[in-house]
Formats: sequence, structure tokens, C-alpha cells
Amino acid sequence: MDQPLVSVVLPTYNRAYTISRAIDSVLNQTYFNLELIVVDDGSNDDTRVVVESIHDKRIKYVKNSRSTGAAFARNLGIKHSRP
Repeated sequence: MDQPLVSVVLPTYNRAYTISRAIDSVLNQTYFNLELIVVDDGSNDDTRVVVESIHDKRIKYVKNSRSTGAAFARNLGIKHSRP
């Protein structure tokens, strides 16, 4: 039986120094059929560089042009999830 797709939304703001650890935690789960949507809530650090340096087809990066808060970022991530 096929495993259903699970969407994980990870909002972040100026966490370039810890985001790879959070991403690794999600990707190293025993459940493989997932997509990880990293929503950058207007960071002005190297968050994008760090996320894009991790080459895994399950990661989707979404960037807000300005900080809107965690709740908005989560909802944006849901909008970018696959059905």
C-alpha cells in the first residue's frame, strides 16, 4: 500500500545558523513520503543559502518579502503544499 504524502511546514526567521539541523530532523524520519515546505518569513540572513545548499527533492523553499509572523507563514506553507 502506498504511503500518503505528508506535508511539513517549517516557518523560519533569521535562523540560518540552526535551520539545517531542523531540516535534517525532518528528512531523517523513517517516514519517507513527505514534502518539507520551509517558509522564510522575511529573513535578512543566509537562510536561503543554507536551505538551497541541501539538495533534496522533498524540500520546497518559500520566501516572504517581509516578516508577517509565524501564523501567516504557516498558512502560506499550507497554500504551497501539494494536494
